Amino acid sequence: MATKANAAHILVGSEKDAQKIMERIGKGEDFAELAKRFSKCPSKNKGGDLGWFSKGQMVKEFEDAAFAAKKGDVVGPVKTEFGWHIISVKDLK
Repeated sequence: MATKANAAHILVGSEKDAQKIMERIGKGEDFAELAKRFSKCPSKNKGGDLGWFSKGQMVKEFEDAAFAAKKGDVVGPVKTEFGWHIISVKDLK
């Protein structure tokens, strides 16, 4: 079981906005470009990249979704106290 994840995310204010972005990703649009355009998180400047993080470093809902995914998955929308996330899992170890 993975204990570290390398992920990027897009943070928006509503489930509706998150669903629209998920549709765009599903049609092949670039995750990093969408993050730069739509995310409310400062990580948007790096295409949503959060780098590596260990279990216990992120809020529970975000962490549960990221660690339940497989490498290469894009999951969401995931609701946390910060808003709605779309998570791109780049790697797990």
